[in-house]
Amino acid sequence: MVKLQAHSREDLRRSVTRKLRKDGYVPAVLYGKKTESTAVSVPSIEFMKTLREAGRNGIIDLFVDGDGKKHQVMVHDVQSDILKGDTTHIDFFEVDMKSELDADVAVNLVGDAPGEAEGGVLSHMMFTISVRALPTEIPEQIEVDISGLGIGDSIAVADLKSGKNFEFNNDDEETVVAVLAPTIEEEPAEGEETQEEPELVDNDEDASEGSDEQ
Repeated sequence: MVKLQAHSREDLRRSVTRKLRKDGYVPAVLYGKKTESTAVSVPSIEFMKTLREAGRNGIIDLFVDGDGKKHQVMVHDVQSDILKGDTTHIDFFEVDMKSELDADVAVNLVGDAPGEAEGGVLSHMMFTISVRALPTEIPEQIEVDISGLGIGDSIAVADLKSGKNFEFNNDDEETVVAVLAPTIEEEPAEGEETQEEPELVDNDEDASEGSDEQ
């Protein structure tokens, strides 16, 4: 488990929150099924290091100043400034280590599909898959081997069932990845003439002649 120190937040005014971010901290909230919602803040740099070490679905030991408790949490949500890329808010969800929960896990395609080399189009349809497992059994990613996919082949959720310590929540029929046949543009049949645009006639001369006759 990785550790992260948090500070309690009592003053929730926007001006104070802005100052927190300016000073290198990220406003956050700690909550859970049996945990009362608590406003906290964490050092931005330390949080990013912790997230990289624990992984997106990893368990973090969160300690809050003056609390005296160890909160085992998952990062439920991270909000960021689209323009600056800075983290602006974090949701820490305290988990029950003995109870299963649902989590979205990233899909990582492994290998090269022969069908793609033959001109097919690789279509990655599901970038995350929902799983149910104990907090410590949630995988960081789901690897999907595409090295056997030819044109017209696909891999569905049912193909990923492998008796791991987690189960998938998605429907078995949902397609994770497929190799589609290339789109072929139809060419005009031999001897078929292409319709040409009608030629525009310049009527300026006719108009001038008509004006002279008047």
